[in-house]
Amino acid sequence: MPAANDTNLIHAVFLLTGIAGPIDIHQWISFPFCFIYVIATVGNALILLIIKTDSSLHEPMYIFLSMLAITDLGLLIATMPTVFSVYLINSREISFSACFAQLFFIHTLQFMESSVLLLMAFDRVIAICNPLRYASILTHPRIAKLGLMFVIRSVVLILPLPFLLQRFQYWRTNVLSHSYCLHQDVMKVACADITINNIYGLSVAFIVFGMDSLLIFLSYVMILKTVLSVTSHTKCLKALNTCISHLCAVLLFYLPAIGLALLHRFGNESSHLLQVVLGYVFRLVPPVIHPIVYSIKSEHLRGRIIRVFVK
Repeated sequence: MPAANDTNLIHAVFLLTGIAGPIDIHQWISFPFCFIYVIATVGNALILLIIKTDSSLHEPMYIFLSMLAITDLGLLIATMPTVFSVYLINSREISFSACFAQLFFIHTLQFMESSVLLLMAFDRVIAICNPLRYASILTHPRIAKLGLMFVIRSVVLILPLPFLLQRFQYWRTNVLSHSYCLHQDVMKVACADITINNIYGLSVAFIVFGMDSLLIFLSYVMILKTVLSVTSHTKCLKALNTCISHLCAVLLFYLPAIGLALLHRFGNESSHLLQVVLGYVFRLVPPVIHPIVYSIKSEHLRGRIIRVFVK
């Protein structure tokens, strides 16, 4: 392709966009973003602080919740600089290295969050289906090994993406769809055949999101089978009530993720605004909702939070 030798490929940069509109509108949009980031950051940091300082919360369920809070905070930190840069000061340029680093952290943390949701489903299965062996199965060393295994899985699967993107040629100015970098967004502006990236990206997403969501579904099949076999209606509702928070987290994560993936690969130009809005829903709403839902549904955790504010 002659574009490979074009001078436009020298000193190329990416231009972030987001919601289209004049600078004045962008500055007004930045206020709700600031509010969301503050609420999400404070909520998840508070959850981590309470779980860390209260030894009575050093149980598997709360350890997994702290893992979820860490991934949420990581996603907030990974997206916050460029989002505020676009909407507050209208600075849209981002270098290749910064863009590739950002997409690496965003996708890695997304895979880690999917893994944490799978671990939380496993926790609920053991607690409901085999409660007598709960403490002996989910020991702290075993939880640490599972967490490390899923972190390594996420890093190993995402690490090739920046290197696959670096081998492409790009124009001097490359306009992206979001106010942060994503693999499926960056590869579309490359001046080359992106078949390998497309196949690898879809394969990795299927391995992680597909397998994790399938295992979570099978976990709830086992939970329902066990719960329905219980004769006491009160015990049945009590067991299901412990899963509501996790179900909310799963739906908030997987539904926007699936919708966004389909829009990026099969959507047309008219769906750009929908892609942008769904992207913000996927990355900003779960970090805000998770602390609220778990604080409401967990009486023990709610009591500790109230005690902090009363003090």
